[in-house]
Amino acid sequence: MAEKITQDAGRKQLGDFAPEFAHFNDDILFGENWNGKGIDTKTRCIITVVSLMSQGITDSSLKYHLENAKAHGVTKEEIAAIVTHTAFYAGWPKAWAVFRLAKEVWHD
Repeated sequence: MAEKITQDAGRKQLGDFAPEFAHFNDDILFGENWNGKGIDTKTRCIITVVSLMSQGITDSSLKYHLENAKAHGVTKEEIAAIVTHTAFYAGWPKAWAVFRLAKEVWHD
């Protein structure tokens, strides 16, 4: 059985300010969606990184998802190939930004 994905960042960071958003983030997005059937966690991690890259989101949320991808078995070689492939569809500058973060995550 796959490891159950859980998250409490919503409640920690926004629980008092936006409790409904925190609930959706922690219980629905990371609770139900990330633990859904049909896609393994490694694939979900890859899809999430590609989606964030495609949108040009290269902040701490992308770094978190790169770390999560690494933790779920995405290798340095795989992330390099994934970002390179996506660059042709999402944009070259976006790939440069992702590689900057990926090099921090896969520094070893």
